[in-house]
Amino acid sequence: MKRFFPILDWSRDYTRDTLSQDLVAALIVTIMLIPQSLAYALLAGLPAQVGLYASIAPLVIYAIFGSSRALAVGPVAVASLMTAAAIGDLAAQGTPEYLGAAIALAFLSGLMLLAMGFLRLGFLANFLSHPVISGFITASGIIIAAAQLKHILGINAGGHNLYELAISIWQHLPEINLPTLAIGIFATGFLFWARKGLKPFLLGRGLRPKLADILARTGPVAAVALTTLVTFAFGLDTQGVNVVGQVPAGLPVPTLPPLDFQLWLKIATPALLIAVIGYVETISVASTLAAKRRQRVDPDQELIALGAANIGSAMSGGFPVTGGFSRSVVNFDAGAQTPAAGAYTAVGIAFATLFLTPALFYLPNATLAGTIIVAVLSLIDLGALKRTWRYSKSDFAAMAVTILVTLGFGVEMGVISGVTLSIFLHLYRTSKPHFAIVGQVPGTEHFRNIKRHEVQISPAIFSIRIDESLYFPNARFLEDTVYAAVANDTQIKHVILVAPAINFIDASALESLEAINHRLKDAGVQLHMSEVKGPVMDRLKRSDLLDDLTGEVFLTQFDAVCKLDPDCANKAMHGKRQA
Repeated sequence: MKRFFPILDWSRDYTRDTLSQDLVAALIVTIMLIPQSLAYALLAGLPAQVGLYASIAPLVIYAIFGSSRALAVGPVAVASLMTAAAIGDLAAQGTPEYLGAAIALAFLSGLMLLAMGFLRLGFLANFLSHPVISGFITASGIIIAAAQLKHILGINAGGHNLYELAISIWQHLPEINLPTLAIGIFATGFLFWARKGLKPFLLGRGLRPKLADILARTGPVAAVALTTLVTFAFGLDTQGVNVVGQVPAGLPVPTLPPLDFQLWLKIATPALLIAVIGYVETISVASTLAAKRRQRVDPDQELIALGAANIGSAMSGGFPVTGGFSRSVVNFDAGAQTPAAGAYTAVGIAFATLFLTPALFYLPNATLAGTIIVAVLSLIDLGALKRTWRYSKSDFAAMAVTILVTLGFGVEMGVISGVTLSIFLHLYRTSKPHFAIVGQVPGTEHFRNIKRHEVQISPAIFSIRIDESLYFPNARFLEDTVYAAVANDTQIKHVILVAPAINFIDASALESLEAINHRLKDAGVQLHMSEVKGPVMDRLKRSDLLDDLTGEVFLTQFDAVCKLDPDCANKAMHGKRQA
């Protein structure tokens, strides 16, 4: 029961001190989450209150099922963008059909995550390599920031990718609303300053560090309050400034997603992408924060917790949620000790939904846009391109393609193309594995690459070390390499496959080894193996290879060479005496 309900574990040691620390963290995260929830609902094309709804039930559910002590789930920028992209062509924004599609998307994502969790399929997220994820998040951050410019400028523009957005914004530039622009520039500039400069400013005024830190987190709330008051006082909503408008007060009403098979079919792929990308972000943040406190996060349980949180979001009229990086870091830094901090945050959001929504009527959309821009610019890491280029050209290619396709064709195509290219490049790399012809280091029992070390070799022995598991992409490569070596050197009487790096041999590679064995036999050459790992040997024993092998299987390469070349031991002893 503790495995599926981690709350049964941490709740046993819950103390008054833990309660106070969780409450403080919840207060700080609540202050941060209210404007973010409204902003991310705007980004997803949904009514503002939906962002608040998606920040209540998921937090409570994660507190029950989550294995991370500091993770804070809720709406995030990337999932909100993917939601808008997934359902933008299915219904018009502001319609019940649009909201229903968002709810169905959260519900289907949750079901997929739950299924992956119960089947222990967390490894599927490994197909999203770090360069692909990094490239996707960078490109998404650029698109999100560009999409918010229309709210900053007060114009009506749109598009599904960066090119369409840029063209649309350019065409509507003459329609700029100056009061909206002034509010947008002020809010964005203030939020940028508040993120880095507000805490030092408060410390310079003599405030205690903890109080200064709490007040610094209230920057978004201050921007919301100030711009709302200005808009109300000067009647800017009558001068073309778009405001949030009427936000219904009250807690979310339990709801069900629309049971439309055709709709579910259309959103199946986006739901899977949101589920996997959300899980990757969640487990990355959770593992990083847990390591700092020497705690443990269960990857499969996180799938279950995140799936349940998304179903909870859907049942309360919300949209897809995941573990947010900035929100979780704030939760951690504020001293959250258990997932109960998230449940207390949900209480704070519920309070805001009940009593504070009337005050949001005059909140300018430009302020929420500034909140989004400041939040997502921290996700953009173009410097990763340079670092990846220096280290791995193939990973750079995957990252660059992901960025370019995401910017040019949208988020779904970007992820799919990045994953496809990563898998192709992996297959290409492993189809030509690194190998080394090895010889004996004088005076030792060690064998090293003849191109890197001064070694001794026997003309009759060809020892090849393959530094990769053998499977269908590289099986033919091994055949060609061995055949070429034997054909070019008639002195070779023994071929030794040195296998310390071979962790797996599939059926295709097994057939290649059998073919090599038979061909070498016809040429009067024996095939041997050395340093074969136990699991690999267990599989080989279930085949006919070992029965038909013309040579032997040796525990070590030294044993193999000494058996086939009597001078081997003398060379080792002679070198030791010289030393």
